[in-house]
Amino acid sequence: MLIADGGLLIEVNAMPMRIGTEMPPLDNATEWFNATQAHAESESKGRPTLVHFWAVSCGICKDNMPRVNEWRDARREEGLRVIAVHMPRYEADTNVEDVREAIAKYNITEPCAIDNMHRLREAFKNEQGYVPAYYLFDAEGKLRCFAAGERGLDMLSSALERVMASAQKQAAQSEATA
Repeated sequence: MLIADGGLLIEVNAMPMRIGTEMPPLDNATEWFNATQAHAESESKGRPTLVHFWAVSCGICKDNMPRVNEWRDARREEGLRVIAVHMPRYEADTNVEDVREAIAKYNITEPCAIDNMHRLREAFKNEQGYVPAYYLFDAEGKLRCFAAGERGLDMLSSALERVMASAQKQAAQSEATA
């Protein structure tokens, strides 16, 4: 089904992404900041990965960004990788210079895809266009938790702990058998 969203025509998927679904490829972003698509995908392979959708016009996204950054920085040594996806909600959000400024202002140092054509929104089956939206994948690349909105990070917190503990256990077992 095609719908108009903020002046953009997008295709809406009928079913949301389900727990256990593989992380989709990060294809067809308008452009990338802080890394390339290939780098983002290779860095996330075999590691727990948090993909977060945000928009420059989203106040909740801005309020939650310090916590995302804290997780990104504190858990990096444990293997967590973070990928940002800027998904415009309105035509004004498609201004790449505004996005570039927000990336600097909010200390988004992880790879950041610009999704002006909503291709990643489609791939992640974010049919409602939620921002902020958080997708947590385990080290095997399987979705373990989806959360959105103001309390999204609170809902994600315990799942993140479980995914990171599992990744640490797998790493320890791999070292023991090597």
